[in-house]
Amino acid sequence: MQSLTADLRYAVRQMINSPGFALTAVISLALGIGATTAVFSIIYAALINPYPYPHADQIMRLAMETKAGRGDWITLNGYQVQQLRKSPVVASVLAMDYHAMTLTGRDYPENVNVVKFIANGFHDLGLPPLLGRGLLPSDAPDGQEPQPVTVLSYKFWQEHYLGNADVVGKKIRLDQQPYLIVGVAAPRFTWYNPDVWVPLCLTQDPLRTFIVDIFLKPGVTNAAADAALEPLMHEFAHQMPKHYPEHFKVRVEGLNEWVTRSISGTLYLLLGAVVLLLGIGCGNVSILLMARGTARQHELAVRSAIGANRRRLIVQLLTESLLLAVTGAGIGVALSFGILAGIKTLLPRYAFAPEVVVRVNVPVLLFSVGVALLTGVLFGLWPAIQLSRTQLGEALQTNSRRMAGSVRSRRTHQALVAGQIALTLLLLAGAGAAMDGFLQTIRAPLGYDPHNVVSIPIPLRDNSYTSWAARANYFEELRKAVSEVPGVKLAVITHNGSLPSGGWDARFELRGKTTSEQPVGLINFVSPGYFAALHIALLQGRVWDGTENRNAAHVAVINRTLAQRYYPHGDALEHMLKLTQLDDRPPRVLTAPQIADSWLTIVGIVDDVRNDGLKNPAKPAIYVPYTLSMSQFTQIFVKSAVAPMTLAHTIRKQLTRVNPEQQTYDPQALEAWISEEPEWQQEHLTAWIFGIFAALALVLAAVGLYSMVSYAVAQRTNEFGIRMALGAQRGDVMRSVFAANLASVSAGVLAGLTLALALSGVIQKWAGGRSGDPVILVAGTLLLSVVSAIACGIPARHATEIDPMTALRFE
Repeated sequence: MQSLTADLRYAVRQMINSPGFALTAVISLALGIGATTAVFSIIYAALINPYPYPHADQIMRLAMETKAGRGDWITLNGYQVQQLRKSPVVASVLAMDYHAMTLTGRDYPENVNVVKFIANGFHDLGLPPLLGRGLLPSDAPDGQEPQPVTVLSYKFWQEHYLGNADVVGKKIRLDQQPYLIVGVAAPRFTWYNPDVWVPLCLTQDPLRTFIVDIFLKPGVTNAAADAALEPLMHEFAHQMPKHYPEHFKVRVEGLNEWVTRSISGTLYLLLGAVVLLLGIGCGNVSILLMARGTARQHELAVRSAIGANRRRLIVQLLTESLLLAVTGAGIGVALSFGILAGIKTLLPRYAFAPEVVVRVNVPVLLFSVGVALLTGVLFGLWPAIQLSRTQLGEALQTNSRRMAGSVRSRRTHQALVAGQIALTLLLLAGAGAAMDGFLQTIRAPLGYDPHNVVSIPIPLRDNSYTSWAARANYFEELRKAVSEVPGVKLAVITHNGSLPSGGWDARFELRGKTTSEQPVGLINFVSPGYFAALHIALLQGRVWDGTENRNAAHVAVINRTLAQRYYPHGDALEHMLKLTQLDDRPPRVLTAPQIADSWLTIVGIVDDVRNDGLKNPAKPAIYVPYTLSMSQFTQIFVKSAVAPMTLAHTIRKQLTRVNPEQQTYDPQALEAWISEEPEWQQEHLTAWIFGIFAALALVLAAVGLYSMVSYAVAQRTNEFGIRMALGAQRGDVMRSVFAANLASVSAGVLAGLTLALALSGVIQKWAGGRSGDPVILVAGTLLLSVVSAIACGIPARHATEIDPMTALRFE
């Protein structure tokens, strides 16, 4: 213990006596450890500990897989929920439904996102409320109307009640009805992320379906659950054929599987990038330790002469490197808070479940300490072993500066530099691939113009405008009111045409066409001005007019992909199609009379638009008058002559003139929808983070190369003095310095190119571009070569300025 304390004191003195060395080493490590800590914080929160519920691993979602590979969630009616509860693999069922309700008392009605939640849900999820209680079975007795009680979300409570603990027992008016506040949910209880929860009543209406999750019984595997639930789901499909595809398989998936499927690869790729950055930082410290330790060989020889064995020398040198590592880790952890805040601004908005809290916490701090200790051992062990091999007689009789130029020392330095160069080039190639993938995404043609278009989402209250005519007239009245706002060029209605991922995925029939499987396409319910507002080109035929829209005319417009697939001879116009999955489910969904059995005439063909994300090719699409089927939600697209968000408040005021109780969701610009697409956000994140880390790696590699060359030049001062005294020119000295480092840089570049080509497939999958692209590799190699030349050139220039007489007296 005493020797360890002495080693620590000596290591501290060494750092104080060599501030430049200590600062460079600590910063190199702090950048790597800080970045690694920040990225691991995200991985821990999103993939390791995403949910606060005690038995989250037993909660499953029901999905169905089709031949097309789609994995839509399954919704069930009240009777089917009761049947599902009886399954031998199911311990409990969580059923819920989304609603929009109105909170009054402000300038305009405020929309409140409501989840009607089955009364056993709070108990089954097992996370106690912060205040009061959760929903209870007594709040929704079977066969009776639910009690008007509600549980507030933590966020809603903070925003509307300023965290007042006396809120329990008070009432809140939703849709003009008083609801008793019985509790406030815990901060991380955000099940389906509403503002409030109210009790759900499982009705016997076969067309009223609910979102369902299930608790599997302990010990039941996903495969066993799939096999047990498959016959039951096919029985439900037989009861409600319009709600299911023709052929499907049942699959249960964990709560976080969608996150793992969508972004986990990107996060692990970023973790790999920061590990590379940390490796480059460790390489820097190793170079510095070797250089500094070589200069101390005489000291180490003296220690050995007075009785210190090799083990004792290794322990001392390792203590110094561990002190550097721990210091770097401490600064790195402090730095990680800022890095994490920066990365969080780049994370996709809906990348993770709302329960996820990204922060530096105890497990992350333990990870950081472990990384620090590991790096301390790794980057300090090799120099310690090398330096502990000091030959006593040689060290005492030979000048240490000459020993520094030993073949073994030079090879070790060159290997470390080559490793840094290789890892840096790999990061540069990854950054180039990520940026290339992102540029391809943002440059991809959309097929429509989102500029100066904003969506005004409009939910209807329950049991309002319950007849088809009343709802159609009301929607048209709202559209006309918005079109009268100064600055509005066009106002159009669309229920679901929210590009670049819009439409309702549904089956349809084509009269006179036989296919092996019923065609599937994206059905869009829009008003006729939709195409003009988004500048979607009309290729053939026409678009229905306002009168046809009001009368729910049986007409349709199709996109080019559908026309080419099913009418390759260009004769699609005047053919007929039928939408087979339209249901009249009053009051929630109101369809035009007999539309489910009617054929629609194809009157026009429009050009393709991005309707399945930013990378996938356009799907077959059908556009029909929105009056054919109207749910309790619609949206108005506003095309304006000015920045549309500046009109949002005026538009909302105009809507309240039509109906003082009409609430809206927050307006959204269509251009913002593009940046909220998963592909855009993930590639934007990867491009930024890879770019920043690659730049840091380039700086660290340059510092490492500069340190090695500067040290080598210092050791060769006497040699350069003799050469210049014998007539060598400055150019000869510079060439000698560059030639001494050409091998290590070249080896590093070749190793980096090999790694970039080998990992090109992995990087392309998660970063979008190919790290093996010749342009990217050439650009990365040139950039690294220029930086390496500068890092070598500065010490080389200093070598040419050595005075021969001074150099001869250097020893």
